[in-house]
Amino acid sequence: MKTIDALVDKGDPALPLLQSWIAQAGVRCELLPPSEERQRILLELQVTTHSLLGTAAYETGGLLVDHGWLRILGSGHPALLRNLVDWNEDRSASFLLVADDVIGGFFALNGGAFGDDIGSVFYWAPDSLEWEACGFGYSSFVEWAMSGALKQFYAGHYWEGWEAEVGAVHGDKCYNFVPPLFLSTQPPSPRSRRLISVAEQYAVNMSFSEQLSDPPEAG
Repeated sequence: MKTIDALVDKGDPALPLLQSWIAQAGVRCELLPPSEERQRILLELQVTTHSLLGTAAYETGGLLVDHGWLRILGSGHPALLRNLVDWNEDRSASFLLVADDVIGGFFALNGGAFGDDIGSVFYWAPDSLEWEACGFGYSSFVEWAMSGALKQFYAGHYWEGWEAEVGAVHGDKCYNFVPPLFLSTQPPSPRSRRLISVAEQYAVNMSFSEQLSDPPEAG
């Protein structure tokens, strides 16, 4: 186990890089101040602040990107209580949940659960309930999230007036849709949505995923 002094890189931390990305971001991005738990979070993660992941854990309470549509986890903050360590407890197995969005999608770093592409980011898409490879690691994920590519990624999921509505949503809440996004409607019809906790939505996704993967019973 590395000590906190060994993990806090004072010579070449990634915080200035993160701050420069925020300053040049193509979308609104808010860096939340770190919590008093940041040393514990960094110690449990055992990553240095030379990395973007270590910087997110130690130097931020999290990041709210594009009016809070995307939430990148850090050490926790009143506006985003979940942190990188406690949020993963009893939820992740061979991956690390690092971010999520307001429509019930989750981003995770692969630790072996999704194959040999260790350290790559995968997205648990709410419109398929499949873990999809994003094609980059954590640092590139953070940079990508602050670019215009985010709008392209979520094209088709926005609704009129979403900015003001999503901007008022707490970072530990997300929308639950009826019918679920992974179910198509014939003919196409509007979906209703309501706010629930991100923890509840994660459990809902797990339940649906297990039901869809269960083999049919013999008749």
